[in-house]
Amino acid sequence: MGQLVLAAKVSHVPSLMLSEAEGSPLKAAREGAVNALRELGRRAREREVSTFVVFDTHWLSNFGYHINANAHHRGAFTSHEAPQMIQDLGYDLPGDPRLAEAIAAEAAKGGLNVLAHKVASLGLEYGTIVPMHYMNADGHAKVVSVATPLFTSPEESRILGEAVRRAVEASGERVALIASGSLSHRLWPNRKLGPEAWTSVASEFNRQVDLRVLELWQQGRYREFIDMLPDYATKCNGEGGMADTIMLFAALGWYGYQGRAEQLCDYFPSSGSGQVNVEFHVAA
Repeated sequence: MGQLVLAAKVSHVPSLMLSEAEGSPLKAAREGAVNALRELGRRAREREVSTFVVFDTHWLSNFGYHINANAHHRGAFTSHEAPQMIQDLGYDLPGDPRLAEAIAAEAAKGGLNVLAHKVASLGLEYGTIVPMHYMNADGHAKVVSVATPLFTSPEESRILGEAVRRAVEASGERVALIASGSLSHRLWPNRKLGPEAWTSVASEFNRQVDLRVLELWQQGRYREFIDMLPDYATKCNGEGGMADTIMLFAALGWYGYQGRAEQLCDYFPSSGSGQVNVEFHVAA
């Protein structure tokens, strides 16, 4: 039997990379968030994680759900969105075709059309690459990346998250689930992309809701959070419709989840969005 041994909601913003670049105006500005990702990687190794499954809100699909089922992920990534921030970032990570295909098969049982792809030229997006850069840099664990459809529903994302949990438990793998995306995701307009873009959230309403969400998580009030999640995703400009978070909570057991949320870094803004790294502890 496989086992879910780690689950987390994490940031993948390009400013994490700038925070480590010599001469960058953001040098060390994201140190807390970077250290949190590295700590999650340390915990994954300590718990003998064999596969990371990443719900990637930066791999956006117009047509359905997709999974990168390649046996190996290798390349050099430059962001088309922000090439000044992520440039020639190399990655060399093993894949897990068996688990990827099992997730697709389990989703099909729930009536969801999910395609698992083995295409050598299908690379990873930075929603997977950036967290893995800090959590799995040496490729000690395999990686499965799951795309986020633009035209989906919370109900469909829940079906996929539940399918992931069933596939994990049948797999024989020790799995870490990573929901890779922001909290609120309203970005600053181009004319305001000055220093304030790195120091404040673009909407005070969004910031206040983000902070309330973190309170609910820390207090274990997950039912209230889940019930507000569809409105949260819509009204606070959720990245990828917050499908990563929906899939994560579905895999954790939805209303049945009672584990502890451990916030590993301070809440921080990036380009106007709200960011955080949180582990949701799962039973041994």
